[in-house]
Amino acid sequence: MKRQEGMSSLMLVLLMLVLGSLTLQGVSVRHQAQVSHTTLEKVAMIDSAHAESLLEWGRTYTWPLQPVEQCQANAIFAGRVCLRLFIDGAALLIARSGEQIRWQTGQVSGNNLLFDHNGWSDFCPRKETVQCQIP
Repeated sequence: MKRQEGMSSLMLVLLMLVLGSLTLQGVSVRHQAQVSHTTLEKVAMIDSAHAESLLEWGRTYTWPLQPVEQCQANAIFAGRVCLRLFIDGAALLIARSGEQIRWQTGQVSGNNLLFDHNGWSDFCPRKETVQCQIP
């Protein structure tokens, strides 16, 4: 009889070990998913800051008024900024870093390029989305 009681105690201990191991494995998988999500979020935030910095750099850059599509790369912010000029005198500054894109509208006035003071946009300000893509 004592031998049967020892076996049931051993089975109970083994069952608890298996359940504990499964619980720890589940927690580990969940932790890895959260770490991965946090890493992706961190990269997106860095790219967002770089895109905004590129846009500001592009606003201060002295752009020639020809050609109507031109780009400049900036190694510091790991991206590109492009200027697109339209027939109606409108201008669009496009900055991209990683997956993040920002736009800034403006106007050509005489020989000057003036950007709007209302700030950047994170959505395409033109009706035709093809006009908002980096050339």
